Amino acid sequence: MVETARLYIIPLTTEALDLYLQAGNRFEEAFALARTNRVVAPEVQKMVRAVTLPNMQNATADNYLFYTFWLVVEKSSRTVVAELGFKGEPNSKGEVEIGYGTMPKRQREGFMTEAVAGIIDWARKRADVHSILAETDQENSASIKVLRRNGFAQCDKKENMLWWKISVLHQNAGFTPV
Repeated sequence: MVETARLYIIPLTTEALDLYLQAGNRFEEAFALARTNRVVAPEVQKMVRAVTLPNMQNATADNYLFYTFWLVVEKSSRTVVAELGFKGEPNSKGEVEIGYGTMPKRQREGFMTEAVAGIIDWARKRADVHSILAETDQENSASIKVLRRNGFAQCDKKENMLWWKISVLHQNAGFTPV
């Protein structure tokens, strides 16, 4: 788990992710979170069950953390306000890609900027991560602001998609991954 001033950023185990996919407040009830009547789109459920969960189960050591959903929970309300995650383990250059999204009713409150900062700090404690990448549509000004506020620099453009990168300096002293 990662903790910031306002947030808990919690990586889900395979069992917790499976429960999260069921929606209907089952996950929220099991973890004493605020009920939001969240719905998971059928295509997302299908993709997670076919790809994400098997990748998590086949990952070595704690590398499942690079496949799972990391929930962003607002401390004060105990509400899931966003999701973020990695798109696989670090490649041979130590690069990982992140993806993220804020719950529609909780956008424009700075949660994602804070959550991305937290995940950068987490990555700095991993010897296998040297840089973080992100891709965003050139029209997605909110996502671009999140990345810029966290020190990402644009490193490429492919059609209407912008690629961003931040290098991480390692701070390994005494850290044990969750």
